[in-house]
Amino acid sequence: SASDSFAEFLREQLAPLGRFTMRRMFGKTGLFCGGVMFGMVTENMLYFRVAAENEAAFEGAVLAALNYEKKGSTIDPSFWCVPERLFDEPDELLTGPAQHLPLPTERSEAQAEASSHAKKLGAR
Repeated sequence: SASDSFAEFLREQLAPLGRFTMRRMFGKTGLFCGGVMFGMVTENMLYFRVAAENEAAFEGAVLAALNYEKKGSTIDPSFWCVPERLFDEPDELLTGPAQHLPLPTERSEAQAEASSHAKKLGAR
């Protein structure tokens, strides 16, 4: 998971991406925006979800994937470690790996919030 100081550091570094939350889960810390998980932190190492849109930013780099074992199989949730050197170059972090993260659009985020609100009202 993320230490308090690393979590605060990430909030500052990733602030230009917009509003996001961090939740501890399964011994790790998930990074969410509009209900979509776009990153994960384990042992103060940041991993971004890799999808077709941002795969090129990770190609050619020797990066560790965040894999785990489950019932004898290796599970690959498509999270790749962000190179530490990018924390010294926040502009490169935001225009490289973070540029095409699978974040929700403003419309889908508003729809998700409206749906969540409707579910809460229906549960009363």
